[in-house]
Amino acid sequence: MNISRKASGRQSVRAGFLVPPCLALALVLAAFLGGCATKKIPPPRAGYPRAYRIGNDWYQPIPDARGYVETGTASWYGPDFHGKATASGEPYDMEALTAAHKTLPLGTRVRVTRKDNGRTVAVRINDRGPFVSGRVIDLSRAAARALDMLGPGTAEVTVEALAAPGGTPPGDVNVYYSGNFSIQVGAFKDPANADRLLASLSSIYEDAHVAKGEVNGETFYRVRVGRARTLDKAREFEHTLHKKGYPQAFIVAE
Repeated sequence: MNISRKASGRQSVRAGFLVPPCLALALVLAAFLGGCATKKIPPPRAGYPRAYRIGNDWYQPIPDARGYVETGTASWYGPDFHGKATASGEPYDMEALTAAHKTLPLGTRVRVTRKDNGRTVAVRINDRGPFVSGRVIDLSRAAARALDMLGPGTAEVTVEALAAPGGTPPGDVNVYYSGNFSIQVGAFKDPANADRLLASLSSIYEDAHVAKGEVNGETFYRVRVGRARTLDKAREFEHTLHKKGYPQAFIVAE
């Protein structure tokens, strides 16, 4: 997982925004862990993605976003990270409607509403962060522009889950937990690297394949394995791959 510390597009932090970063979750199982960092590695839990560490803090991603709502401070990140790899493996595009979140499943689509002016934008979570006290989501520059927060750098927002990985907002998040899911194990610019990983996976698992795609004019070869009709089944396989030595594997909808 390629994770970097991010601050907002403007580096100043107002004292009024420094509030405890615990998440307000409607989802009961997520409320147990919340979005707060812990100094000790969380114990493994069946169905949960592997925890990750930033500095001395550990973060535990939650297994799904059904019923997820939180409020807090949004920030944004821009040119310094443009083109660099995100936690999902795809390059960061500051003009795409994406965002970083500490615990939501990668690929989740959320609606972000600025509380003081009512502006709203739908974004896809493809990165981890923000790792700054009191902030709950780090928006791309395009998303921040939609909320009219480029100048201030931060804003108070509500974040609501719209769709599971692969879903298209707006809609009821629950209807996106069935479909065609696979597990992405790696993404490469060099097709030879993709072929080597594909050969390794094919010797063990069925349905290993390469999905070719373009991002900002660059071609990427995404190595995926497995087929599942429900997100719960896909999550079981994702957890298996994590234990088998592929901690960066994550669910995608095909």
